[in-house]
Amino acid sequence: MIRLALALLALALPASAQTQPECVVLLHGLARSDASLLVMEEALRAEGYQVVNRDYPSTEGDIPTLARAAIPRSIAECEGAPQIHFVTHSMGGILLRQWRASQTHERLGRTVMLAPPNQGSELVDALGDLAPFAWMNGPAGMQLGTAGLPAELGPVWPGVGVIAGTRSLSPIYSAILPGEDDGKVSVASTKVAGMDDFIALPVTHTFIMNSPLVIGEVLAFLRTGRFDPDLDLGDVIDTFTD
Repeated sequence: MIRLALALLALALPASAQTQPECVVLLHGLARSDASLLVMEEALRAEGYQVVNRDYPSTEGDIPTLARAAIPRSIAECEGAPQIHFVTHSMGGILLRQWRASQTHERLGRTVMLAPPNQGSELVDALGDLAPFAWMNGPAGMQLGTAGLPAELGPVWPGVGVIAGTRSLSPIYSAILPGEDDGKVSVASTKVAGMDDFIALPVTHTFIMNSPLVIGEVLAFLRTGRFDPDLDLGDVIDTFTD
């Protein structure tokens, strides 16, 4: 009788209440587009998540303006989802920190930041006065110096994990950046007070979001709130072939 009652109750619920998946909002980086996160998007969909991957004009406004334009409309597309997670790349993580400084949401879940300049970028310090650099990176990019907007933001909220890269495609930029770096952001700069977990992987800033190992770590963090330091490529392949 109990099983019959539960079955009847399930049938009585709207389909969306029975099957609505958790939602993941993707935020791309500076001078990139939603296309840069298509591989991540497909991997998350394959794991059963609803995914919102919207473009925003990253070089056409300052960080507060971009955050207000990009984040609320993406959250609105997650209507009905029991939890809303975020996966951000580079400046996308700073947009989210800016938005979270004054906003919250009862269904917000976990966040994975890929190569975020959480302590600002030494490249902006060194090259920001050059007209071509400023033109390419726009108002938001010029706010990313080590004494810029990121330095004004406080600790992150619970449920944040950071993945840094340690491979570079740009020896010139790497000569400017202190310590290990991914060609655009130093490993030290990605770290932020309040983060729950951190991992550095042998990937570049430009392609970090397409690395199978990074995708595997993103999935691990969204599931458990922790990265898996023992994860290897075979484990990731098994995830998508089981």
